[in-house]
Amino acid sequence: MIFKVFYQETIDEVPVREKTKTLYIEAESERDVRRKLQDRHINIEYIQPLEGAHLAYEQQNPDFHVLEIEQ
Repeated sequence: MIFKVFYQETIDEVPVREKTKTLYIEAESERDVRRKLQDRHINIEYIQPLEGAHLAYEQQNPDFHVLEIEQ
């Protein structure tokens, strides 16, 4: 399944909406997403599963690239 992860680049600062970034990752579950990203030291705000029409919509975005991390 593909997940959209909303995050801040640093864990030391208070989250600011304007600095929120996103990435797409393939994983089995939300827990798996967190496990795969644990060594990146980012502040994960929200993990959203993507499927169906929502996934198709996100795939139209030119910035849509699925991060593949094997663990």
